[in-house]
Amino acid sequence: MDSTDHIENYLDYIRSVRRVSGKTLTAYRADLRDFAAFCANRDMEPAGASAEDLRLFIGDMTLEAKAAVSVNRALSSLRGFFHYLSRFGLRSDNPSETLKNLKRGSRLPSFLWEQEMADFAELPEKESILWPLRDRAIIMAMYSAGLRISELCYLRTDSLEKGCSRARIIGKGGKERYVFFSEEGRAALLAYLPARAARIKAEKPVDALFINRRGGPLSVDGVRWIIGVYSKRSKLPKNVHPHALRHSFATHLVNSGCDIRVVQELMGHANLSTTQRYTHVSMEKLKAVYHKAHPHS
Repeated sequence: MDSTDHIENYLDYIRSVRRVSGKTLTAYRADLRDFAAFCANRDMEPAGASAEDLRLFIGDMTLEAKAAVSVNRALSSLRGFFHYLSRFGLRSDNPSETLKNLKRGSRLPSFLWEQEMADFAELPEKESILWPLRDRAIIMAMYSAGLRISELCYLRTDSLEKGCSRARIIGKGGKERYVFFSEEGRAALLAYLPARAARIKAEKPVDALFINRRGGPLSVDGVRWIIGVYSKRSKLPKNVHPHALRHSFATHLVNSGCDIRVVQELMGHANLSTTQRYTHVSMEKLKAVYHKAHPHS
């Protein structure tokens, strides 16, 4: 078995066993194919690479001025691949164990303030374009429950419980959790459901909660496009994307004094450190209020 087979077997493993998202699988495939090409240019098999070979590969990426986030993602791909090889006895050591991520500047997540979020949620009805009932339900569901875009597209009609006040979803790594919708979010979903039912074709029923105008399941790219349309129509001095709605959810909870561990649970974060960045957003708000209000600032 050559190393190309090892790479494909690893990708099959993380898809079927680890249940990584399609986006993650595509990224890992691209990284490992780049690594395989690097190895081919040096007449060696990827599965037999040494720690020094890995460092040279990462060095080439930095010389090409690749962003730290891209280099670190490649490191994650390599760590996963070599951990797989060592775990299943395909090599006796793991050369990626000594590799360290590149440092990158901390960046606050993009989000909307409370009034900005309220204004954005009203756009579907005000603009009366696309499908207002569905689009408001999408915006309110993502914001009031802090959903990832993949989680939104995974929702089925039978995922909704307690009169659309909560839903059972499958998050990253196949982890199940409950999310909750605000009264506005619940109202938006209840208003959308009859319109959705009217679009479903009897001969080709679908169970996806959010559908396109032809009655088929709405894709991740479709949701991005919808949010992008409203972002362009808004008068906000920022680009609104689907993840910004999730960031806004967490930011508003933290700013309201919600316990950080509760926010972690609601967001489906594996590590508390991922959630703690929203405390920095809260600090930024305090500084902004100070500079706006203090007479000598």
